[in-house]
Amino acid sequence: MGAFEQLVLKVLPLVPNPVMRPLAMRYVAGERLEQALAKLRELAFVGHPGIIDILGEDVESADQARRVLDEYRRAADGVREAGLDAYVSVKPTHFGLRLGSDLALGLYRQLAAHCRDLGNFLRVEMEDHTTTDATLGVFEALRAEFDNVGLVLQSRLLRTPADIAALAPGPLSVRMVKGIYLEPAAIAHTEPEPIRDAYFETVRALFERGAYVSLATHDEVLAGRVLALVEELGLGTDRYEFQVLLGVREPLWAQWREAGHPVRVYVPFGPEWRPYSLRRLTRNPQILRHVIRATLGLD
Repeated sequence: MGAFEQLVLKVLPLVPNPVMRPLAMRYVAGERLEQALAKLRELAFVGHPGIIDILGEDVESADQARRVLDEYRRAADGVREAGLDAYVSVKPTHFGLRLGSDLALGLYRQLAAHCRDLGNFLRVEMEDHTTTDATLGVFEALRAEFDNVGLVLQSRLLRTPADIAALAPGPLSVRMVKGIYLEPAAIAHTEPEPIRDAYFETVRALFERGAYVSLATHDEVLAGRVLALVEELGLGTDRYEFQVLLGVREPLWAQWREAGHPVRVYVPFGPEWRPYSLRRLTRNPQILRHVIRATLGLD
């Protein structure tokens, strides 16, 4: 990371909300569900299905986690009523995972059943390494009961190939990400090229076991490698899609879509937009560089 980017990171926490909000709202749909649904409609008009995420994590009480469940039910209902191709995606600690796996599993079960009744899907997200075992346990318990749930895995973590091998047989949907959490070198790849190589190999392993893979990346070089693998394995678009973050490298979305690849857009919303924006920018230099270029009119 260059000196200018490091300076920007130091200054960002001091930027007041009225200044930060216009910048953040390129990457966040807004604070209210109605704004997120409006953004999903805009994306659908140009051919992009969506993912809806309510910003937040690490709730402090079971009551707070239950309120999050209610918010997600309303989001799933809103998607259905609007006739949108979009599903909900939930962080485990937003459902109280740090307070107890039973609490989180119970809330995920309720939401999975609600989404199933609506004919929709639910994604269990992945957070830092301290929650990986518990998240995998929650997901496998859900998967034994529901066929409308999927998982997120991170190529950064050294353990991920073994985690893939350990997943129970049967239909599987995985969003593959590099991983935004800066993990210790003892348990994770820390340099860009090994992370890319691990991403490619984990995607190969998922394809070979028959999984549907959501390729969450804005790395066009890595995407090219993966698309060559798709061609090598003779896979169709029923086995993969690209997933991208709202506002990030939109010309690349169009390039992929015009080439015939499905591209689904991750649409976050909620009052917690500032912590989300700061976390994304401080943990992901690639996105920070893009934001700086876009702000300066260089994109």
